[in-house]
Amino acid sequence: MSVETQKQTLGFQTEVKQLLHLMIHSLYSNKEIFLRELISNASDATDKLRFEALARPELLEGGADLKIRVSFDKASKTVTIDDNGIGMSRDEVITHLGTIAKSGTADFLKNLSGDQRKDSHLIGQFGVGFYSAFIVADQVDVFTRRAGLPASEGVHWSSRGEGEFEVATVEKAERGTRIVLHLKPAEEEFADGWRLRNIIKKYSDHIALPIELPKEHYGEEKDKPAEPEWETVNRASALWTRPRTEVKDEEYQEFYKHTAHDFEDPLTWSHNKVEGKLEYTSLLYVPGRAPFDLYHREAPKGLKLYVQRVFIMDQAEQFLPLYLRFIKGVVDSNDLSLNVSREILQKDPVIDSMKSALTKRVLDMLEKLAKDKPEDYKRFWSAFGQVLKEGPAEDFANREKIAGLLRFASTHDATGEQSVSLADYIGRMKEGQDKLYFLTGDSYGQVKNSPHLEVFRKKDIEVLLLTDRIDEWMMSYLSEFDGKQFVDVARGDLDLGKLDSEEDKKAQEEVAKAKESLLERLKGVLADQVAQVRVSHRLTDSPAILAIGEQDLGLQMRQILEASGQKVPESKPIFEINPQHPLIEKLDAEPDEDRFADLSHILFDQAALAAGDSLKDPAAYVQRLNKLLVELSA
Repeated sequence: MSVETQKQTLGFQTEVKQLLHLMIHSLYSNKEIFLRELISNASDATDKLRFEALARPELLEGGADLKIRVSFDKASKTVTIDDNGIGMSRDEVITHLGTIAKSGTADFLKNLSGDQRKDSHLIGQFGVGFYSAFIVADQVDVFTRRAGLPASEGVHWSSRGEGEFEVATVEKAERGTRIVLHLKPAEEEFADGWRLRNIIKKYSDHIALPIELPKEHYGEEKDKPAEPEWETVNRASALWTRPRTEVKDEEYQEFYKHTAHDFEDPLTWSHNKVEGKLEYTSLLYVPGRAPFDLYHREAPKGLKLYVQRVFIMDQAEQFLPLYLRFIKGVVDSNDLSLNVSREILQKDPVIDSMKSALTKRVLDMLEKLAKDKPEDYKRFWSAFGQVLKEGPAEDFANREKIAGLLRFASTHDATGEQSVSLADYIGRMKEGQDKLYFLTGDSYGQVKNSPHLEVFRKKDIEVLLLTDRIDEWMMSYLSEFDGKQFVDVARGDLDLGKLDSEEDKKAQEEVAKAKESLLERLKGVLADQVAQVRVSHRLTDSPAILAIGEQDLGLQMRQILEASGQKVPESKPIFEINPQHPLIEKLDAEPDEDRFADLSHILFDQAALAAGDSLKDPAAYVQRLNKLLVELSA
């Protein structure tokens, strides 16, 4: 390297300072991950060069032989990672190594628990891999030059991880990046060929380009060559191109960690080669936990796309629907052209065929996980269940398959866990039952105690309890499963079909007829608030309840629309009364019309509260209730 010019001393972004402090003070127990992260970054840099060189071959600068070299010097106590990938310009160095614009470091810091083993997993999740170098080094030097720039525009970045870094311009003949780690006194074990070789074999054997170490000579000093001889220590072949029988589980797991930048093993994976009309290979993974930005609109998603083993795109979103955005992995196609771009991807019919097949493969993978490893599927559902619930609206063709993967709380299980599948529910259906009953609400506590369930408890009929904000919207797209219709127990006129005996139906008709005058009085009082007043077939213990009109929006959907600032269509609930309840009997016998009106409004407001709704006029409700209490205490 030549003399440095244009030297600047700059300060780290505040969050990076905090992060470096944690790294330097050995928060992380798994120290060898630094090499895995730096090799992974070097691999990404060569992928980016391959892709950019498709349009601009001159970027290869006459050297298309891409590789990563790891060397060490015991005397100077350094480890060096060298790649001939895309490299960085001065501005890119300052941006990528001085700040973390999109890595979510603030979230990373919030999520630290103080448990070293757990916290070390967060490094990959939050994309802060480069800074893991400071786990073992008290100084890090980076020498880099972006492909295509002249040798005089090389950059030297240096920091001791103490809040500042230096950037200078240097001469660098070769494109790419060299990272020199000056090891801390306690970490000199890493300046050892055998140690480095083992770490590379353990974590980076799957990297699809050669990772070279200097060949070690064990004879006399004079026998050593003047220039080091390099030997490849990894397989250096794309893992997904190898036959499944030749790939160990540990290799699949390490490849996932490299691809997803995760530190935990995946729950399951599927490696498949398709031949025939379409030719492509896919390696798909289901992660063990949700990333922090799963619900961020701009969060990276999609598969790594290769065409004939040449890297094309890091987040190809076109191969899986949005509700499967948590899936990680690789797709390598022989049927797409090498100059493929985002525009071509959006229009190519081959993509549609591949998307359909890959979607089915993911759903089959999840079905197998649910069947063979229910505990792992429980972890999956906890992490990604709400995302999967977007599926019925987005993917009509696979609606039934997605529905089979959904999990719900139900009246059958008092724990409130979402662990009941629709197959479980159907297996427990009562004789004569031909409907799948469900109830939506804000919380498990609210729905499990809802008056809407009273007749179902009496007849011992299981009801699914849906409490996620997305549930009512999802059920509007999920009308049936296995030929059986879904029925919202809070909507419309409840008909239990064969579950009601002829005697029950006859008794209901007679009661409704006998209470016609009471219903008319209530309609007169509540005309502005209700669409209809009728005798309830739902209630056994409560005096009154509010039902939703068959075509009306439920409470969840109304709240979602209101929160998003959209206009909510006006609708009125149906007021149902339990004629056998003592309060309704007293109401029916009340001769004073003013008192009748007050009692009717109190019952209506109580029914609204029981449904989880807020009162339109809380003050009026309190006044009426206080008036009633005074009368009772007189």
